[in-house]
This record gives sequence, C-alpha cells and structure tokens, in this order.
Amino acid sequence: MIPENISVKHLNALAPNTLLQSLGIEFTEIGTDYLIAKMPVNASTHQPMGLLHGGASVALAETVGSTGTFTLIDTSTQGAVGLEINANHVGSAKSGFVYGKGTIIHKGRSTHIWNIDITNEEGKKISICRLTMMIIDKK
Repeated sequence: MIPENISVKHLNALAPNTLLQSLGIEFTEIGTDYLIAKMPVNASTHQPMGLLHGGASVALAETVGSTGTFTLIDTSTQGAVGLEINANHVGSAKSGFVYGKGTIIHKGRSTHIWNIDITNEEGKKISICRLTMMIIDKK
C-alpha cells in the first residue's frame, strides 16, 4: 500500500526545521503497510525524573502515523491532519533509542487509523498508541 518509490531518505528530508529535527526523530524502515522511526532518549526527550517524556512518545507516534498517511494520499489535491490520538504508556526508558512502528489498520476515503507501538532497543514495549488521521481536500 505504501508506494515503492517512497524512500527513508525522502521521508527524512522532511525533518529540517521541524519538531522531528528538534526531537531527533529519524525514519529507518518502510514496508508495504508500515513505517518505523527512531527517537533518542536523552535530555531533549526526558521528563524531569530522567525518563522518556510521554509527550515525546506521542510526538513520535503522531509523526509515524501522519507521515504514513502522507505517503498514501495525493498531496497535490489532499492534505491530512491528526483528528485524535491516544497512548497507553506501559514501560519506561532512560537512554538509548525508542522505535515507533506504525501499521495502518484502516484506510478509508476520509480517515486513516494507525496503530503505533513504541519499543526500546531490546524490544520492550514502552507505549501503545492509536492515531486517527482526517483526509481533507485542498482548496
């Protein structure tokens, strides 16, 4: 479903001067129905207790899902905006990287729904997220 002509390099080229650059989010893999991005767990993404901030996890999740939708729409006539996101934080991380793997679970005409699992480098689950994207026509 994700077009073969979309590359990790192409997606990472969208990051300069955005939240992705500020948080160090980088795409690492694209499949036919999923995307994976990584984010460092460091002072930029910590909360005051030295753990990964839940908001940083949500930013990673929304980045993965919204970018996934971006790859699936005709961006010359359509745009996409986040409609709803939720997250259950089930683990913690203090250092290293976390990885967000977004899989599309509904591809409708006007909405896409993504499931994004965030894990640490050892595969331990950190957060479980669901993102609904609304597809809008450009005027």
